[in-house]
Amino acid sequence: MERIDVANGLLWFVAFLFSTTFHEAAHAFVAWRGGDSTAYRGGQVSLSPLPHIRREPIGMVVVPLLTALTRGWAIGWASTPYDPNWEARYPKRAALMAAAGPGGNLLIALASFVALKAGLAAGVFGAPRAARFEHLVDPAAGGSGFGFLGQVLSIFLMLNVLLFVFNLLPFPPLDGGSALGLVLPEALAQQIRALTRNPMFSLAGLLIAWQVFPMIARPIFGIVLRLLHPGLVYG
Repeated sequence: MERIDVANGLLWFVAFLFSTTFHEAAHAFVAWRGGDSTAYRGGQVSLSPLPHIRREPIGMVVVPLLTALTRGWAIGWASTPYDPNWEARYPKRAALMAAAGPGGNLLIALASFVALKAGLAAGVFGAPRAARFEHLVDPAAGGSGFGFLGQVLSIFLMLNVLLFVFNLLPFPPLDGGSALGLVLPEALAQQIRALTRNPMFSLAGLLIAWQVFPMIARPIFGIVLRLLHPGLVYG
């Protein structure tokens, strides 16, 4: 039986909690600036995880903590309330709100990537002998104290890249299904938004997304490694 690294799992949980809070706060902020104060009144325009946990305690704490302690990585869910009448009146603003969450994850991923590249350039980090999601770099010789920092940055980078890609899959009820309204004709975008309000179609969309995502997770990991360590090949 595979031994789970509890400390590593807890790092994944903390990274998930922060990243998901940032994701939902981005949704709430863009909706508020676009004229819908629903989430703002609920306290969700905030980087404190508490209002987001109060709305989704199972998805924000229970399931992520269980998966972190039993699988070594964290997975879960969260949501941001919005006014459907506002969405109907301002479809482009609603689509921008949907895109804001994954955009927040992309910002965290880019910050983590820049920090890792800076560490590599400064000689603080080196290329790992065997790369994993939480082990994209090794501490340079004589700098073992940077191992923890490299692990944290690796987790934040991979987690947020995966959250960004997964949430932009164009299947309702994921953000990508609603964000399509930024580029699709309004009539088609309205049909897709209607699907997000149908529980059966939403469930089907989630099941399809879960089937598709494992097929692209490994290639995404490979792309991140090539960007971090150009010229190196990992099996």
